[in-house]
Amino acid sequence: MSSPSAQAHRPDPAPIFAALGDGTRLSLLAKLSDGQARSIAALSADTEITRQAVTKHLRVLEDAGLVSSARVGRESRFSFRPEPIAEARSYLDLVSEQWDDALSRLRAFVER
Repeated sequence: MSSPSAQAHRPDPAPIFAALGDGTRLSLLAKLSDGQARSIAALSADTEITRQAVTKHLRVLEDAGLVSSARVGRESRFSFRPEPIAEARSYLDLVSEQWDDALSRLRAFVER
């Protein structure tokens, strides 16, 4: 089990999970997960949502660290950043380990 000091240095996973909790944002990440940077126009093509709505969703993803943007001429191009997903996975592994430990202790207590 991880020490409290190791847990204190972990980034807060809440913004990542909040950003992933929306179907539109998941769809945008799926489009970007192939490694190709895309403009807002490209990301909003073949969707029923406006460019403004896509922009707002991309800002949430960017604030959570899941995408990054770079200016190319007059456009911003967005790219997927997989590191926060790995951080969220690490957090879930830690929580799973803690629950497994707690359930093992409960089982040992009940079986006495």
